[in-house]
Amino acid sequence: MAFTSRLIAMLALLLAAGAAHALGIFATVPEWGALAQELGGDKVKVYVATTALQDPHRIEARPSLIARARSADLVVATGAELEVGWLPLVLQQVGKSASGAGYFEATSVVPLLEKPTHFDRAEGDVHPFGDPHIQTDPRNIARVAAALAQRMGEVDRANAAFYAQREKDFAARWNAAIAKWEQQAAPLKGVSVVVQHKGFTYLEHWLGLREAASLEPKPGIEPTAAHLAEVLGQVGREPVKMVLRAAYQSDQASLWLAERAHMKAVVLPFTVGGTPAAKDLFGLFDDTVQRLLQGAQ
Repeated sequence: MAFTSRLIAMLALLLAAGAAHALGIFATVPEWGALAQELGGDKVKVYVATTALQDPHRIEARPSLIARARSADLVVATGAELEVGWLPLVLQQVGKSASGAGYFEATSVVPLLEKPTHFDRAEGDVHPFGDPHIQTDPRNIARVAAALAQRMGEVDRANAAFYAQREKDFAARWNAAIAKWEQQAAPLKGVSVVVQHKGFTYLEHWLGLREAASLEPKPGIEPTAAHLAEVLGQVGREPVKMVLRAAYQSDQASLWLAERAHMKAVVLPFTVGGTPAAKDLFGLFDDTVQRLLQGAQ
């Protein structure tokens, strides 16, 4: 009986030790949390700082976020100033460097689109390094996966081979899925859309969508009645199929335009968790493509 009790106690200690040595990852947004989980499996413990129904530009550096970042082995961020309003403060509070091995920026391994020729905050929420919303093109997810798996292996050398194999397996499944999505989305090439916020640049570039207008007069500035009227006049002069918004955005402006311009208002998940079907990275693009195809009908 005593031997059995000691055996149980030893097993409990071993399990606790295994859990304690899981690589702690603090992901700023859901897509990188989901990717880290894909690559890390049971070797990682992932915390995601935001949800799909929050604007990632406007997050408060709450004490709970600071505590989570302090206990993490690796911070995974989008970068390109997406999190500039809150992440630098979190890192400062926990004493982590944005240039050390314990910090990874997804945009550092992706060619960024729409880099401004000049930078002026009067032009709205302009990102000086380019558009940071890289997650709307699955080819960018593949680039980030390869680099992130390598960084995870550098931080957790004991499991480096495990992360490398997980990335290889993920890449095979992901590339097959990209081929499927591109075949399904072929009818979308050349389709004109209006966007609520300029957050779909990479999606448009990937699928060949044409952005006719934005409901925001300037990036990050709420739609005004005058600008909406201007967009309505513009779409009345050219064929536009749908108006797109991300799940975290209010539907008021897009529904206003859709009703008056007789087009479809399409909400896209934008990231993992944005819609019920977007439960993981594969579901994110399955649902995105299907919603776009329905909107284009």
